Amino acid sequence: MRIKSTFKKLRGLSPLVFLSFFIFACASYQSQLNPVQKLMTQGQPLAAAEKVKKKAFEDSKDQVVYLMEYGTAMQAAGNYEESNKAFLLAEQLTEVKDYHSISKIAASLLTSARMVQYKGEAYEKVLINAMLAINFLMLQNQEAAMVETRKLNEKLYKYRFEAKKPYEQNPFAFYLAALIREEDRDWDGAYIDFKRAYDLNPSASYLKKDLVRSAYRARRMNEEKKWQRQFGLSGHQLVPKGHGELIVIYQQGWAPRKKPHPDWRRIPKLYHTDSITHSIFVEAAGRSEVSQLFYNVTGVAMKVLNDEYNSIVAQRVAGVAAKAVVADQLRQKNEALGQLAWIGMNIADQADLRQWYTLPSTYQIAKVTLPAGEHEVKIRGLYSAAGGDTGEMTTQTVIIKPGKKTFLQWRSVR
Repeated sequence: MRIKSTFKKLRGLSPLVFLSFFIFACASYQSQLNPVQKLMTQGQPLAAAEKVKKKAFEDSKDQVVYLMEYGTAMQAAGNYEESNKAFLLAEQLTEVKDYHSISKIAASLLTSARMVQYKGEAYEKVLINAMLAINFLMLQNQEAAMVETRKLNEKLYKYRFEAKKPYEQNPFAFYLAALIREEDRDWDGAYIDFKRAYDLNPSASYLKKDLVRSAYRARRMNEEKKWQRQFGLSGHQLVPKGHGELIVIYQQGWAPRKKPHPDWRRIPKLYHTDSITHSIFVEAAGRSEVSQLFYNVTGVAMKVLNDEYNSIVAQRVAGVAAKAVVADQLRQKNEALGQLAWIGMNIADQADLRQWYTLPSTYQIAKVTLPAGEHEVKIRGLYSAAGGDTGEMTTQTVIIKPGKKTFLQWRSVR
C-alpha cells in the first residue's frame, strides 16, 4: 500500500520535476571524486581528504562512500586515528538494518538506483576491516588489529554460508592475523592462520618458511617435517638471534572503475584500472625483498559484481515496468505529459556508479629480516616483479627490535 501511495504522489509531479531527475541522474558521481584521486596521485593525501571531509561527516545517501574515501586519504597521509574515525563510522552505517525506506525504493524504480542509500558492495564492507587492521598495526595496537582481521573473515563466512554467496576467505587477513599471533607468542594459533593463508594463496613464497617455523614453535613436529619435505627446506627457519622482521604492507594501484554496461546502460560494469607500479622493492641494511601478492581486490570485485548481475538486472527491469505504469496513467490525463514523463524517467535511469573510488587494486607484503637497531628503509616501485623502477619511492627510518616485528605501510598511486 505504501508503494502505491508513493507512485500516486510521483504521478502528480510536473515536467519540471522530471527534468530535475534527468539533471540529477546525468551528473557524474565519479567526476566529483576525480579531483580526490588526482591529489592523491600528486602526493597530496591531506588535500584529497579535505575535499571530501564535509560530505563524509554529513548525513546523505552517499555518506558511506565519502567516509571510505576520507579514511583512505587519511591513511595515506599517516593520520591513522582520523582514518579510523571514518572507517569505524562507515562500518557502522553499512551494518544498519532497514536502511532503505519504502518511498526511496519506489522512487529509485521510477528514476535511478542512486536514489537509495549506498551501503557498499560486499567486498567493500569486508575491506573496511582490512584498512582498520592496517591502521591499528601502524598505531601499534595489535589486539585491535587482530579483532579487525577476525571480523573481516567472519563477514566473509556469513556471505558464503548464510547468504549463500560464493565468497572465498581472505588470505591477506589470515596472514596479518598469523603475524600478530606470532608476535603474541600464540604459536599454535599462528600456525593455523599461516596454514589458512597458504590454502588460499599457495603462490606466496613467504608462507613456506612461515609454515615450517610456526609448525616447529607449535610443537607440530609431523607438520614441520611434511612442510620441510614439500618445500625442500631444512632447519626450523627461525629468525636469527639478535634480528627482527620488517613487514611492509603495500597497497598497489587503484581498484576497477564502474562504468555503464555497454549492453544495457542502466546497470554497471567494472573495468580494470591500469597502474604503472605493480610491486615494490624494499631495501635496508644491504638486504632486499620484492613484494608478494596476498589479495587481488580487482579480481574479487569483478567476481562479486558478476555474481550480483541477476539481482541488479531484475531490479532495473522492475523499474522499467514501474515507469511504464506511471507514464501510461499520466497519458490518460495528458498525452504530452505522459510522453515527457516516459522519456524523462528513462533518461534518468542510469547505472549506479557509486563505489569506493580510492581502494587499491591489490594488497601485497614484503618481509625483510634485519639486525636489531635503527635502519633506513628504501621502497621503490617496480613495473613488475622482474624489475624496472617506476619512479615512485619513499625512504623511512625504522627501529628493529630483536625477535620482534616492525610494520610499515605504503601506497602506490600511479
